Amino acid sequence: QVQLVESGGGLVQAGGSLRLSCAASGRTFSRYAMGWFRQAPGKEREFVASVSWTGGTTFYADSVKGRFTISRDNAKNTVYLQMNSLKSEDTAVYYCAASRTPALVPKDYWGQGTQVTVSS
Repeated sequence: QVQLVESGGGLVQAGGSLRLSCAASGRTFSRYAMGWFRQAPGKEREFVASVSWTGGTTFYADSVKGRFTISRDNAKNTVYLQMNSLKSEDTAVYYCAASRTPALVPKDYWGQGTQVTVSS
């Protein structure tokens, strides 16, 4: 069993930065690929970024490429999402997810989410 707890969300002005963290419980964190997803009001949840078990492979949605960076520290059981040059359209609840497959399908565990609000 893995529990995921996100933190680091908040209110930021457009052009600013935030770093989200997702802390995982359990001793098997390094066996899971990790991803960040987001859901804006009235929209479906969408993929943002993912990182492989070792951290060596990352993928990003086109909308965040060049602005967001996903990373993980397996010693700390934590995955991060550094968000720079934030835009109002980045406003959403951000969720982390864990999966035993590189493609993050299916997702075995979800966090509870953290709100990110970008003011223009």
